[in-house]
Amino acid sequence: MTTEYTDIEKTPVGKKMAGPVEWLDDRLGLAGAGKKLMPVRKVFPEHWSFMLGEIALWSFIVLLATGVYLTFWFQPSMAETVYNGPYKPLNGLEMSQAYSSTLDISFGVRGGLLMRQVHHWAAMLFVAAMVVHMLRVFFTGAYRKPREVNWLIGLGLLTLGLVEGFAGYSLPDDLLSGTGLRFVDGLIRSIPLVGSYLEFFIFGGEFPGNEIIPRLYMAHILLIPALLLGLIGAHMLLLVYQKHTQWPGPGRTEKNVVGYPLLPVYAAKAGGFFFVVFGFTALMGAMIQINPIWAYGPYNPSEVTAGSQPDWYMGFVEGAVRVMPNWELTFLNYTWSLNVFIPGVLLMGVLFTALGAWPFVESWITGDKREHHLLERPRNAPVRTAFGVAGMTMYAVFWIGGGNDIIATKFHLSLNAITWFVRIGWIVLPVIAFIVTKRICIGLQRADANRILHGYETGIIERTPDGSYSERHAPLPVANQFVLTSHDRLPVLEAPAEEDANGVAAPGSRGARLRAKARSFYYDGAVDKPTTHDVEHAAEHLGDHDGHPVPLGEDFQGVSETGIPRSHL
Repeated sequence: MTTEYTDIEKTPVGKKMAGPVEWLDDRLGLAGAGKKLMPVRKVFPEHWSFMLGEIALWSFIVLLATGVYLTFWFQPSMAETVYNGPYKPLNGLEMSQAYSSTLDISFGVRGGLLMRQVHHWAAMLFVAAMVVHMLRVFFTGAYRKPREVNWLIGLGLLTLGLVEGFAGYSLPDDLLSGTGLRFVDGLIRSIPLVGSYLEFFIFGGEFPGNEIIPRLYMAHILLIPALLLGLIGAHMLLLVYQKHTQWPGPGRTEKNVVGYPLLPVYAAKAGGFFFVVFGFTALMGAMIQINPIWAYGPYNPSEVTAGSQPDWYMGFVEGAVRVMPNWELTFLNYTWSLNVFIPGVLLMGVLFTALGAWPFVESWITGDKREHHLLERPRNAPVRTAFGVAGMTMYAVFWIGGGNDIIATKFHLSLNAITWFVRIGWIVLPVIAFIVTKRICIGLQRADANRILHGYETGIIERTPDGSYSERHAPLPVANQFVLTSHDRLPVLEAPAEEDANGVAAPGSRGARLRAKARSFYYDGAVDKPTTHDVEHAAEHLGDHDGHPVPLGEDFQGVSETGIPRSHL
């Protein structure tokens, strides 16, 4: 069957568009510029995990669009007013204009509540997509040279996303958001020596003051979005300049990219995916209630919302503060609130510092200074993967602490028991997760090596003339063998020289010994991939060996290398 194609300029639509397009091209040179622009011809690999970053990008676009809509009616003022609006249960109650205008948006503006909820769900999805995207980058080693700077930019985007989410969450000035502001006020004041000065600077006086909502509003709609746009632009430019990482496979090397060009294939797919993300957030905004501020009432510093919880991405900080022992001391006429500073301020500082330093620490440990454009399977970096899972476990434990009151009431558990579980679990459970994850990765490495050398199990049991039974094995396809052996071989670990030839202590011997111990820990237990000689010998063994015949002819009735039964003629 032959398919005939007609040039677009010869179609009826093409003939009508030829004149305007030629007019624009004569004046703007779009055709020539398009050919010279590298992004137009940029090739992007295809894999579902690469769409996580796109979800974050499109969620941010939804945030911008819905945020612009909401700014038309929101009043960022803490001036007192008496409410007399469409929500009758709160009529006659004193509240700020910020809270009053948010109620008007929810009940008096056509589509206002839908836009509020879409905006809030898009914010949740934006942060979630960034977190999962960074986890993908971490577990696959996509941050390695030359992408360390882009990793730091991504970390900056995540940090700004958290701050932006908190600022938007605080704007309605309801009782729940006010409780969150009180929490942050406590974090700021817990900073030794300068905490009270920072509080006066940020809030314009003592909490809550009259300046915080206007200041958060300007940061939320102008300052932070501008920084986010700048970092997103830099992130995308570096992505184009350094080329996209790709999963190993036949035809894929460190020097090429196998995929689709930006125009027209990738642009069409990305554009369609934007509408999927937009439709998903619109569906959630229409059907799933979030942040019903009318149920909380206006903020009053003398009140605290029962069962108050922050948005999910700040839950780990809340949990750490809740389960921290009451460590407080007086020194140099200052009160040092370690019970707030350590789990609130110091914890986030240590977390983001460790994340930012990890690519450079790993490079120092491994001594790997090469460029990497092929992704690494998590199992082939057991210690890195184990550290990642341990961090996720610690996050989950603190998350439980952030909802200890809700968990206690819903599941009829002891609040003190949950608190002690978190206090002990955030230390013990990450260690257990590290050990278990590392052993799983090493086990998977051994399984891969075994599949390469001994083939895969076909599910066919054969009986030999002497009465013994064995399962027929078949060699893996070459493409599968390539994927399983595409990672680097383990380096040869050598002890550093402590003295030179004259018996003098070698310069930098302490650092060398520390690095040697770190390398030994990093590669401990890892299984090296089979050598070429091992693979060739295994192929001969599988091809013709007594007791293990593996003809894969028409009468083969086993399963494929993926465990799926083959269909036969």
